[in-house]
Amino acid sequence: MAIFGWSVLFLVFVDELLAISAAATWGEYQGGTPLAIAAALAVVVVWYLFASPKARYGGRWVRPVVKVLVFTLASVGLWVSGHETLAIAYFAFSVLINALAQLPSIKVLVTD
Repeated sequence: MAIFGWSVLFLVFVDELLAISAAATWGEYQGGTPLAIAAALAVVVVWYLFASPKARYGGRWVRPVVKVLVFTLASVGLWVSGHETLAIAYFAFSVLINALAQLPSIKVLVTD
């Protein structure tokens, strides 16, 4: 079961990287390279401050709300950029992998 748990946690990390990539895709579509870089950096900063496990401003309610917002906005950004199928697939992946990460047997792997 530990292999499954660590695999899920790895995919959660991949999901976070995909959110950064989706933001950059949206930025490139809307305003070119400068906006792509700014959008990707914005996701990194928001994640660092509010959603990471040791976030300075993360809390019991803030962390999950920010995660939902980041993954939803990343999906919307893909959709707006003309990648509708990818947006749906990414959103479904995000929901599934983050739901699996909430299983007690997986959550215990990341407790402090």
